[in-house]
Amino acid sequence: MKIVTIVGARPQFIKAAAISRALRERRQAAGAAATVECIVHTGQHYDRNMSEVFFEEMDIPKPDYNLEIAGGSHGQMTGRMLEAVEAVLLQEKPDWLLIYGDTNSTLAGALAAAKLHIPVAHVEAGLRSFNMRMPEEVNRILADRVSTLLFCPTSTAVRNLQAEGVREGVHDVGDVMYDVSLFYRGLALERSTVLDALQLTEGHYVLATCHRAENTDDPLRLRGIVEALAVIARQVPVVLPLHPRTRKLLAEQGLIGALGAVKVIDPVSFLDMVRLEQSAQAIVTDSGGVQKEAYFFGVPCLTTRDETEWVETVEAGWNRLVGADAATIVGAYAGLQRPAARPLLYGDGHAADRILDLLEQQLRQDVSAVTA
Repeated sequence: MKIVTIVGARPQFIKAAAISRALRERRQAAGAAATVECIVHTGQHYDRNMSEVFFEEMDIPKPDYNLEIAGGSHGQMTGRMLEAVEAVLLQEKPDWLLIYGDTNSTLAGALAAAKLHIPVAHVEAGLRSFNMRMPEEVNRILADRVSTLLFCPTSTAVRNLQAEGVREGVHDVGDVMYDVSLFYRGLALERSTVLDALQLTEGHYVLATCHRAENTDDPLRLRGIVEALAVIARQVPVVLPLHPRTRKLLAEQGLIGALGAVKVIDPVSFLDMVRLEQSAQAIVTDSGGVQKEAYFFGVPCLTTRDETEWVETVEAGWNRLVGADAATIVGAYAGLQRPAARPLLYGDGHAADRILDLLEQQLRQDVSAVTA
């Protein structure tokens, strides 16, 4: 079996690490007969700290193709990726195209494969924010529609697809990000020196991230988040690894100075980010992946959005939707508490193996149907 994997943004590198590692383990056991993976990096995240270092640190095989496509509008980026991915698929002729999440890279890969009649398998299928103004929502819905296998991380995602009439090929496999967190959290404690480098004390700082277009492209929302972080930073250290695009927009809007005592740093490596997450007092973020990782590590989270795909974290009491109003964010931080229980919501840490089993099983069925 041959798989082409499409990645382009750092959350996808993290998710791909789990399946790539499981593939390598199977190859070592089975030899030449095992599944072959061809990794295609679209280049959507091009900063070294947001791309190359992830492959090195997480021991992901270097991409077989780097399309180096970044920048431009959503339409421009997706269109250029679609053309380039199509050329790769025509060259590689895979049995499966594997896509992750909800980025422009995800959508471009899905459309290119569907038009070439190459089966698509979507990891993290069925997520819904129910906000069609989010580019990610459009991407994930369209990707799901053209996928043959839909690998859902939760039962909620399965129900979302059922409500849309999608039932065939849907599997609740658990979350590959939980696989990753279990594997790397110990390594982060051993290897990362980021707390010392930033002069942070375990459990006595807040980690913040901000990159979603709904926040960065709205001056009022961006200002509200900045002002809230500045207020919190008067009480406890706040560290903000800043996405290059967010940094640019903050500078254009004259908001860098408004961050006050917030420790603004460049994007960090994967192990440093895991260390920062698991040792934080609290996390303030608009990232879907960081929301989940906060839950995995038992850290209360404030999500600066009006909705989330990860409703289970909110229902469990570990995550709170606070929007982008400064007073609301500050008030929510002041009232933060750690719930007594943290249910196992995202599987048992073996999602990657289930995904590979289902890909192999589906391919055998397809071959049998053709030869019958």
